[in-house]
Amino acid sequence: MATTSLNTGGEDRVLATAQQIVKSLNTPKEVREDMLLIFSSFDNRLSNIGDLINGDSSGPHSFESAEKIILRHDSNSNWDSPEEFNEFIGAVDDILRLIDNLSVGSDNEIMDRAETAIQAAMSRLEDDFRHLLISNTIPLDADGLYGSMRRVSLSFAANDGEIDGEFESFGEVSDGSVRFHERGASFGEEASVDLIEPAAVDDLKQIADRMIRSGYEKECFQVYSNIRRGALDECLAILGIEKLSMEEVQKVEWSSLDEKMKKWIQAVKIASKLLLSGEKKLCDHIFSEAETLGDDCFNETAKGCVKPLLIFAEAVVIGKRSSEKLFRILDMYDALADVLPNLEAMITSELVCGEVRGVLNALGEAAKGTFAEFENAVQSETSKKPMQGGEIHPLTRYVMNYVKLLVDYSDTLNKLLEHDEIDTGSLQIDADSLESMSPIARRLLLLITCLESNIEEKSRLYDDSAMQYIFLMNNILYIVQKVKDSELGKLLGDNWVRKRRGQVRQYATSYLRASWSKALACLKDEGIGGGSTNASKVTLKERFRSFNLCFEEIYRVQTAWKVPDPQLREELRISISEKVIPAYRSFMGRFRSQLESGRHAGKYIKYTPEDLESYLLDLFEGSPGVLHHPRRKSS
Repeated sequence: MATTSLNTGGEDRVLATAQQIVKSLNTPKEVREDMLLIFSSFDNRLSNIGDLINGDSSGPHSFESAEKIILRHDSNSNWDSPEEFNEFIGAVDDILRLIDNLSVGSDNEIMDRAETAIQAAMSRLEDDFRHLLISNTIPLDADGLYGSMRRVSLSFAANDGEIDGEFESFGEVSDGSVRFHERGASFGEEASVDLIEPAAVDDLKQIADRMIRSGYEKECFQVYSNIRRGALDECLAILGIEKLSMEEVQKVEWSSLDEKMKKWIQAVKIASKLLLSGEKKLCDHIFSEAETLGDDCFNETAKGCVKPLLIFAEAVVIGKRSSEKLFRILDMYDALADVLPNLEAMITSELVCGEVRGVLNALGEAAKGTFAEFENAVQSETSKKPMQGGEIHPLTRYVMNYVKLLVDYSDTLNKLLEHDEIDTGSLQIDADSLESMSPIARRLLLLITCLESNIEEKSRLYDDSAMQYIFLMNNILYIVQKVKDSELGKLLGDNWVRKRRGQVRQYATSYLRASWSKALACLKDEGIGGGSTNASKVTLKERFRSFNLCFEEIYRVQTAWKVPDPQLREELRISISEKVIPAYRSFMGRFRSQLESGRHAGKYIKYTPEDLESYLLDLFEGSPGVLHHPRRKSS
């Protein structure tokens, strides 16, 4: 058994020298005692030397009495009291001190007996060390931890219609439904957790100190690291972390995987900021006399705790990419990036820290790749079924709510996308403005531009050009509102918003022209064949009849169209009214008298201006209507 000599200082050297002098004289016992008495009168540090080498000394722990105390307590007996344990520790200290002193001399009999006693003591203390670690481990209170965590939840409306390709997994849900995305949680600075009963920590330290002094560092390391690794494994299990292989993770369905990713994010924070921080403090205290051994014990324990977390993250990284995973991957990246400095400050193993940094980089690359695939999916989404009533397309809803949520990750995405090159040729923005934008702002601008192009392409699915403009107005306005009412507005700027609002106004003008030009043409004087008093009655009847037919057809069709935004809906009705009502009132005022003198005047002049104005209020509500007769007959 190897022994470890401690630097016991001048006192040990004086004791050893005096001991050597006495032994070398080979004098009888009585003479030795007299010599020791003389020595002690010169230096009080020699007062205890007799206790160490004479079995019949009256000192509290002579060698023989220390030996008896150690051999009396085998590994199967329990301590009757703390005093008995302290007595045992004191006996071990006495024997270790004797071994240090005898190293100068050559009393083989006492040395052999001392080493035998130490072996027996270490066997007992190793068992005690193991028992104390196991019996005093405090189970993790996960419910209490979760209760103290501060959560941040984000929400966004889900899509509500048919979507193909990348987006079809989100299915068809009712309008106004909301998806919630929880960003995870954080702890206050005061959060802490006891891993071992505080009353047992000093006893563990006492045992560790004696095992280290006796040369039992390896046994101490193995017992501590094995038991503490098992304890932290139990903590991870309580937090919902299963030990899954990468292949097993790949087979998990998304709904279950999403839950596992959320648990992983929480577990990473708890493991680093509470479990491993507590474990580090425990190691530092128990192994305060052997810093290197303490670091080794902590590194081994930390490696066992971190490994299953890293395996899961690596499995997520190499798994199938889909847009729904991006936020969870970013959450995982943020969680690991947040705890990395803490881990690096605690763990001295470069191998372990290197693995953590490698997984962090891989999560970042996975996030970037998933984002790029989402961009491609938006650009290439090719569903061919037009939205009923010109409604907002589910692609628009989904992408804009998705983008709005992405803004919350701007800091992370700016860091990940900082050095990425993108093709900005399709962006209608000057170089200086583009250069001043952050990386995520440029990417989101490009993504929204792709969405706008896709929406414009989908507008061509409608045969009715007027409905194309309603569809474009609905979708562009929705995009503008999502930008304006969120942090997106700050990223893209006021000028971007103004341009899109101008675009909506242009679409409104185009709608009026496409939808009402034919009806308004019926109210023009050209081709009537005379003035207000001698116009052709046949022509007037045809004009009124044609206008009625146009208006009734528009009413029938456009009451079924849907403009969800109340302000846009009202503005369209006002624009129509300003164009149609004055023209109709003027035309009817000039020519009404010529028809009223004849029979069946009500057949042609079916509506008053007030009737028309009232009917216009039914447009764009998404409820088809039919005009069988006027609400009130003209007099």
